[in-house]
Amino acid sequence: MSEQSRPDAPTDEHGYLLSVEEAADHYAAAGHPRTIRAIQKYCRRGDLESQKVETTYGERYLITPASIDRHIAMIIERSQASGHEQPRPAAIVRRNEIGETSGLEAPENVREQPRPAAVEFQDRYMAHLEKENTFLREQNTVLLERVKETNILTGRLQEMLTPLLGSSDRPPKSSVRDRAASSDANGSPQQE
Repeated sequence: MSEQSRPDAPTDEHGYLLSVEEAADHYAAAGHPRTIRAIQKYCRRGDLESQKVETTYGERYLITPASIDRHIAMIIERSQASGHEQPRPAAIVRRNEIGETSGLEAPENVREQPRPAAVEFQDRYMAHLEKENTFLREQNTVLLERVKETNILTGRLQEMLTPLLGSSDRPPKSSVRDRAASSDANGSPQQE
């Protein structure tokens, strides 16, 4: 059994001449425009022979012109086999074509007239929202009353505890560490 060698990938760096932007121009000139992201995807998938090259602004693909021509030929072949000569037009363009050929002219303000069911729904929805707002206002009033009561109780509790805890006019007692630091600075311990 004789072994056939696989054809080597082009190693000539000069064969990779086209940038992704230039490849997009080739597709557009052939009548099959592609976005830059689509061409990058073709390179990543291996649909196009390309090399990723490091530049000062990051990585970019360099593509062989022959692989672009092969890919365009494949696109043309597929479109002829499926019966589509051009990609599908955008929905807006298609809708306009249908509107022109049908001969039925829709009034311009058709979209502006609300449907009767929508008006009823809006009325029910607004009534529901107003009911919820009223409920939340009542809850807010109740909670504010509770906050006031809590503040009054807290104030009375402070008044009752003040005589038991002593007056707050005295400075707070210093800790052992503060007394030791002050005795080192003055040379004698401080008395309280």
